[in-house]
Amino acid sequence: MSATTGGKADDTVAVILDHLRQAADAHGIHEREDLGGVFDEQWPEWYARHMAETLHAAGYRLVRTS
Repeated sequence: MSATTGGKADDTVAVILDHLRQAADAHGIHEREDLGGVFDEQWPEWYARHMAETLHAAGYRLVRTS
């Protein structure tokens, strides 16, 4: 799959990295405030949902190319 922004691979990496960093920050707050400091065993699902929502809000869409 690729982002449909028309950019190069480096652009895609930069977008994903930015959203991963945002998710890491938000997840730290989630663990601290919502889970009382407990390690989130479901972190992959949380990250996937958070990144899907923030990428969608930023105008990115994933498109299967093959």
